[in-house]
Amino acid sequence: MMSKSKYLIALFASLFLLLLGIQVYFMYKTYQVKEREIYRTVHSRLTNYTDRLEDLGGMKSRTDDTIQKILIQYHDKKISKKDFLEYFKRNRKDNEKHLSDYVDASFKKEGYKIATKTEYISIIYIPDSTHLIDQPITLYETRNKVTNSKISNTGKWETSSKSTTTDDNSVRNDSFLVKSNTGFEILNIKTIVFKELSLLTICCIAILASVLLLYIFTVKNLARQQKQVEVLHTVVDNISHEFKTPIATLKIASKTLKKEWNPETLPLIDRQINRLENLMLQLHKDETSEEILSIQPENWTFFVQDLAFTYPQTHFDLSNQVSEELPFDQYLMETLIKNICENSVKYGASDVKININNSLQTLKIEISDNGCGIEKKELDHIFEKFYRIQSNNIHNTKGLGLGLYFVKKIVTKYRGTIEVSSRPQSGTTFKITIPYEN
Repeated sequence: MMSKSKYLIALFASLFLLLLGIQVYFMYKTYQVKEREIYRTVHSRLTNYTDRLEDLGGMKSRTDDTIQKILIQYHDKKISKKDFLEYFKRNRKDNEKHLSDYVDASFKKEGYKIATKTEYISIIYIPDSTHLIDQPITLYETRNKVTNSKISNTGKWETSSKSTTTDDNSVRNDSFLVKSNTGFEILNIKTIVFKELSLLTICCIAILASVLLLYIFTVKNLARQQKQVEVLHTVVDNISHEFKTPIATLKIASKTLKKEWNPETLPLIDRQINRLENLMLQLHKDETSEEILSIQPENWTFFVQDLAFTYPQTHFDLSNQVSEELPFDQYLMETLIKNICENSVKYGASDVKININNSLQTLKIEISDNGCGIEKKELDHIFEKFYRIQSNNIHNTKGLGLGLYFVKKIVTKYRGTIEVSSRPQSGTTFKITIPYEN
């Protein structure tokens, strides 16, 4: 289930990133369309005006010969390049205020900050194909300067004049081919477009945020359900493991009673029934009290007697030096002792020694056996959940791999320590130390 959940989360994350990419692409294209639309509007409203201004200040419809004469003089080298450029500079300054005021007034309502510029990019004297300029000459420009023209108009026309020379009264034909370019730029175009697309942007962000919140809620809900399933599995594993020993003991007790009457069998049956009742109560913790049954000195002996009865082929040697009631849960201590001893029996021990004593408010339990032992590489893993020692990658003993896992949990619950030493074919020793307060 965990791998499936990870797969679904990865799939959802990929789809969300795809949706995010589509939204970003959609917003980018919408931005471009809106930008072009605004530029087309500005272009159509300014083109006619700039053409009229160029006609009035340029050379296409001038009634006087001022510019024509300037061009002829410059071609004939009667004026310097500096004087030639100075003429256009003065013309530009004279018209800058008028052009800027008109543009600002025309788009004040929309809030557009517009820069425009008209320039001559080429002037050619047709009779001898001489290029009079080597770089554009600005004819008109607004106070706001064009830095990167987004849209422009180009024009080309020919102007000519005839004059009579004073030397031989011959007619001179002076013709010029002029190319011009008018460029526009909206300096605050990004602010304008984002302002007009603000509602759409908010809607897109709201949709993405809703999807993301739904995704987070789903993942949290899935994690919570998965945790509940893991808790349920842990409880079931615990109960199923702990049911095995009392059931096995009761079976043997039943067989013994069928063969012959033995007064010692009845207390054993009572203890196993109590243990089964405790296991059942674990499934209904909300309906039971939190009272803990402390362990009595004789309980340690009963634990080992039950083991000896259940596993008659194994010799259990108990040294019980506890003479007082201890503040530990009787059920947990029984689980601890029996899980370790049963583990020894499973792995071939015929002799198990249990030494229990308490001193200086510390409970010490030592359990050693003569079983097959544990290899050093396995010792770091024996307390892991569901871990079972393998031989040639095959499990030679039956079990769930939970016995020592529960032992470790019990010792940790009481803030104790557990040490394991073992040698293959020589046996294993568990040393447990648990502090307590009276």
